[in-house]
Amino acid sequence: MESDGRLTRGMLIQGALGEGKMLQGSLDSSGPRFTPLVVVELASDTKEEAIAWILSRIRDQQQNGGAELLVEQLGPGVGAQEKENPNMFLVGATRQRLLSGAEEVGLFKECNDGSMRGFTCANKHNFKDFEGDGDSFLNMAECQYIIKHELDTLRAKDETHVPGHTQVKLYPGKSIIRRLQSKGILIQIFPLHGQEELKRLSFSWYKKVKLSFQPLDNIRHYYGEGQALYFGFLEYFTFALVPMALIGVPYYLFDWEDYDKYVIFAVFNLVWCTVILELWKRFSASLAYRWGTLSRKKAFEEPRPGFHGTLGFNPVTGRKEPLYPNAKRQLRVYLVSLPFVLLCLYLSLYIMMIYFQMEGWVLSFHDEEPTFWTGILMFIPSIIYAVVIEIMNLIYRYAAEFLTEWENHRLESSYQNHLVLKVLVFNFFNCFASLFYIAFVMQDMVLLRQSLATLLITSQILNQFMEAFLPYWLQRRRNKKMIRKVQKRRTVEEKELPLAEQVRLEADMSTYLGTFDDYLELFLLFGYVSLFSCTYPLAAVLVVLNNVTEVYSDAFKMCRVFKRPFSDPAANIGVWQLAFEAMSVIAIVTNCALIGMSPQVKAYFTESETQLILWTVAIEHMLLAFKFILTFLIPDVPKHIQIKLARLEFESLEALKKKKMLEASDLSKTME
Repeated sequence: MESDGRLTRGMLIQGALGEGKMLQGSLDSSGPRFTPLVVVELASDTKEEAIAWILSRIRDQQQNGGAELLVEQLGPGVGAQEKENPNMFLVGATRQRLLSGAEEVGLFKECNDGSMRGFTCANKHNFKDFEGDGDSFLNMAECQYIIKHELDTLRAKDETHVPGHTQVKLYPGKSIIRRLQSKGILIQIFPLHGQEELKRLSFSWYKKVKLSFQPLDNIRHYYGEGQALYFGFLEYFTFALVPMALIGVPYYLFDWEDYDKYVIFAVFNLVWCTVILELWKRFSASLAYRWGTLSRKKAFEEPRPGFHGTLGFNPVTGRKEPLYPNAKRQLRVYLVSLPFVLLCLYLSLYIMMIYFQMEGWVLSFHDEEPTFWTGILMFIPSIIYAVVIEIMNLIYRYAAEFLTEWENHRLESSYQNHLVLKVLVFNFFNCFASLFYIAFVMQDMVLLRQSLATLLITSQILNQFMEAFLPYWLQRRRNKKMIRKVQKRRTVEEKELPLAEQVRLEADMSTYLGTFDDYLELFLLFGYVSLFSCTYPLAAVLVVLNNVTEVYSDAFKMCRVFKRPFSDPAANIGVWQLAFEAMSVIAIVTNCALIGMSPQVKAYFTESETQLILWTVAIEHMLLAFKFILTFLIPDVPKHIQIKLARLEFESLEALKKKKMLEASDLSKTME
């Protein structure tokens, strides 16, 4: 009876739209009338009037304010159960609609002359690989990004509320999809995996253990530029660490207390930090130019889905939208968020002091009766503290997200900047405060080496477990029931899941939350290497080993654990570049201070400690000046790419002049 009710309800929705019959039964037999690219899932209790209205807006012509996309309802799968959500819809588009959408979003593609230009339908045959009707011109990730853009730009017209949901208000000119998301009517939108392409990518990416570069172009082709840039940075960072690791091994094999060697190592460390970050900017610019995102203009930012306020007029767009006083937001930031962050830092400091008390107790216990087991016991406080640090970082992350959401930022970029700042400050203090205390207050280099090694190794093990193995295990538990159910109905000849089952399987997969946590982990590892590696040279070796396994675990979770994310047309790693550069500046100050504390250096300033401090500060300033000179001397964009960009800009200006001259000529002719 329940299945019949669903079918009738679906037919009513389709009948109201006059769009033909609903997909019935398993989609592997009948199939949709187009290539499904994106899945839209509405809440199971969404009113029929609301579903009919949403689908009509998706299908309607662009001149009528619609998205002009194709959409079909997903039918029940094999052995359909009552708890399955019937409100799942497959979205696609015609080839011509995708090409016009590529022009709307400003997609850059390679021309026949080798340059990268914004795609236009009028000049489509001038672009490389555009053959016939352009069937294979756009890859699947680009098509899905275009569909997501078209859905996001669906705007309310004269509707005051969502049909059937009077409590969900609509404002003229505001994004419908964002409003439905913030009110819980729209559960999720996600792009479908391309099974054959995913298999090929998996095989070339992580299924073969080999010493070679990652297939960055294939990753970009499947996941988009944002993901490809992260994996490019991970690979680049790993190779950049190899010289540090090779130099660190012989340093580790010699006497720990010989500080003369570590002065040279620290200076090399400082130069290394600056050079690799500057060369990365050049490398990422080359990648971004090749992928067509370097000169791509950023789209006008719409308000976030969760942004709320009193209705008013946007002075830029002239449209009605919620407005929220900036003064009120600043009060929330400085009177609530800032004190909360300071309170968390105090709590972290308090836990750190408990750790030092435990360390002192274990040390005294070992000194009284030194045995093998008391020697092992000396590592226990550091391991416990490393685990506590990871737990505190996780809890704080949720609190920071809640606070940043409560601050009610209008733009996604502003939200991300405030969130990144909160998380970076706490993680930096939580992970490195104990090391700074040991180095500069206790001045115990043996304990510093032990703590750094324990923190580094423990955090790497926990991160690998939390990021890849735990999500995979949970996903396997969720999938096991559906796989078993489908296998009962599958024939021997079938090699893939039916489409309906594949869609529901992907809908239940974990949502990939972006590269935030991945970059944060690399940021902390970069800190361990650059800040204190002169006292523990094996740090770079451990980070290289971690990054090699990170490549495979991250690739595995992207392909097997998470839903496919929408393409992110990024040109660089964004705010994280600033974060890494800030860490390199802190590293200069830290390493200079460590060098100044060495007994060999102190021996030259036995008469005056003030003179030692002045010399240390002077050398630190010289190194900082050297860093900024290097930054200036190494251009962010290679010269040949600068020339290509300048030529493209010149040609665009010339084309604009010709267009204006033609318009003026036509106008004068009509006046005559």
